[in-house]
Amino acid sequence: MSAAAAAVDAPPPKDKKKKLILIIAIAAVLLASAGGTAVVLMKKKANAEAEAEEAGEEVAPKSAAATGKSKVDPKAVPVFVPLEPFTVNLADRDAERYAQIGITLEIDDAKTGDQIKAYLPAIRNNILMAIADRTAADLMGRDGKARLAARVRYETVRAMGYEVAEPASDGEAGEGAPKADAPPKKKRSKPEVALPVKAVHFSNFIIQ
Repeated sequence: MSAAAAAVDAPPPKDKKKKLILIIAIAAVLLASAGGTAVVLMKKKANAEAEAEEAGEEVAPKSAAATGKSKVDPKAVPVFVPLEPFTVNLADRDAERYAQIGITLEIDDAKTGDQIKAYLPAIRNNILMAIADRTAADLMGRDGKARLAARVRYETVRAMGYEVAEPASDGEAGEGAPKADAPPKKKRSKPEVALPVKAVHFSNFIIQ
């Protein structure tokens, strides 16, 4: 084969360069289109959230897993003071009933635990009297236990020297409540006192 024939059969190098340039151009167009679509979607989402905030609507918050933050503060460790179990005769008249109740106080800090130990005889006396005023029917339901927990908290802080209002749901009326015939008095705004006992928890509750 002559050199002239070989030159005719070989493809011209310009065609390969044109195909390569065409492929690169198509890939660039596709990438640009995908990027533009993502930008448009992000702008639409941001505009929608901004319009919702302006209209007063709540925007769904990000979950803890998405933000990487926990709702519980690991530094805020709760402090609990368990009391010796209470065994009390109840106020039932038709039968002898008694209750065995385990109580744990949730307090604001460890220093309050030392105060509770100092006032413990008065605290136990107040709690015993509060339980003894109730019948078995008063303590059977969930509401009755919730009322007793509120009363235990009240009696505990009262024994520690705090002046607090008696729970309104416990009994017919709280201490200092106006009589039906008395004219209504103007309410005075009083600053709320931070009580050392945050909550009352039952660890045991048996009625027999």
